Amino acid sequence: MPQAVPSLGKDLLGLEGLTREQITGILDTAEAFKEISERPVKKVPVLRNKTIVNAFFENSTRTRISFEFAEKRLAADTVNISSTGSSVAKGETLVDTARNLEAMRIDMVVIRHGASGSAQFLADRIASSVINAGDGKHEHPTQGLLDLLTIRDHRGPLDGLHVCICGDVLHSRVARSNIHGLRKMGAQVAVCGPATLLPAQVAEMGVTVFRRIEEAIEWADVLNILRLQLERMTGGFIPSLREYNRVFGVTRARVEAAPRDILILHPGPMNRGVEIDSDVADGPHSVILQQVTNGVAVRMAVLYLLSGGQPEQAEAAKTGGAA
Repeated sequence: MPQAVPSLGKDLLGLEGLTREQITGILDTAEAFKEISERPVKKVPVLRNKTIVNAFFENSTRTRISFEFAEKRLAADTVNISSTGSSVAKGETLVDTARNLEAMRIDMVVIRHGASGSAQFLADRIASSVINAGDGKHEHPTQGLLDLLTIRDHRGPLDGLHVCICGDVLHSRVARSNIHGLRKMGAQVAVCGPATLLPAQVAEMGVTVFRRIEEAIEWADVLNILRLQLERMTGGFIPSLREYNRVFGVTRARVEAAPRDILILHPGPMNRGVEIDSDVADGPHSVILQQVTNGVAVRMAVLYLLSGGQPEQAEAAKTGGAA
């Protein structure tokens, strides 16, 4: 039974500002909500009469659909907007768009935006709850939470666990949410990648830095492998994709050389044959598809808790209790 935890407050903007107890409360609530997606009728009235706007000003498939599934399974009314085809394309500002939506009496905004800090900017200016679905290079808190839940499912408590984040850390908001979340839950965290793809001050975040993927695999219980974000690279960050795979790629031979049963995560979408080989992505160590499944449960939990729900009341809410 989940324990009483401090409220998340109005918004979820990142994991850096959450306590260990708040993160545990979200994960426990998500655990309770997993069962809803296994039912023949995958819908409960937890958010009936709530209206949620999904404002995705940056391309997304996985995260947007995951939020939509979560909202529909909780019986919320949803509206989707994007930068193309909306007033944003005509020059309207982010705040004006949100205020106009809020005037239609919405309850929450899920926002993805290419600018770091955009979710905080919006949350400071509207009364509705704001959920950060990824802002620039800052944070992607629900992805971090679903990664934590997936690791906990397979390895139990995160205290003392060795988790290495491998790849393009420089451009990754997932990496930042993972580092904040994992460290608060007691895990030891490392990063591994070419120097050009690691933030200059990354060690100051309390992580170990590996320069060779073999060393990272020898140390780690869990590898969270990041996509090379080629669309954000304007210069020569790596010599070539082939060279990157040769030096930093997570291959079957490297995974089989690990001294322990290593867990493989990837937030997707994957560059197969670059940061991860297909026989690893689809192999016995991979929990990548479970991450996707857990994503819906985590987002249901966040929506429920920001609506005033309590972790210890999640089971009752599933049977018709109000949030």
